[in-house]
Amino acid sequence: MKLTTKQLSLCALLTAMALALSYLENLFPLSLAIPVPGVKLGLANIVTLFALYALGAAEAMLILLARCLLGSLFAGNLNALMFSLLGGLCAMGVMIVLSRLPGLSLYGVSAGGAAAHSCGQIAAAVLTLGSSAPLYYLPVLLAVSLLTGGLTGLASACLFQGLAHTDLMKG
Repeated sequence: MKLTTKQLSLCALLTAMALALSYLENLFPLSLAIPVPGVKLGLANIVTLFALYALGAAEAMLILLARCLLGSLFAGNLNALMFSLLGGLCAMGVMIVLSRLPGLSLYGVSAGGAAAHSCGQIAAAVLTLGSSAPLYYLPVLLAVSLLTGGLTGLASACLFQGLAHTDLMKG
């Protein structure tokens, strides 16, 4: 993949925004509203969805990989890298496929990505623990994924509506 300077700059900017949103969501005590351990809103997925639809799958994947690697490096937690990568790669794969289905809205793509992210993280937990016990937690995470994916889809739809008149959304 060969990127122009403009595309590379936009990818770098979107990676920084995704990192900032990922950090920002750690400041919200989501456990007060949804008392389920390990649940996050997935605000960085707003950037991922934007990149997927506005730039394409390859650029969105590049942004996702950079966010996962830099996020774990900045947090000083390389153990979390496997969880982030498996969840992110599963989510991206599902969102790429779903985004190509005619008639499926951004909300559906977002919810599917959130559910796939949960599956990827459970897979990472199974690999880390060497036990199938985390699979029992999957139905809970999938149920919450519908809510968080829908909210992320709503935020993404608002972003697209707000940027509809810009050069980013043409073509």
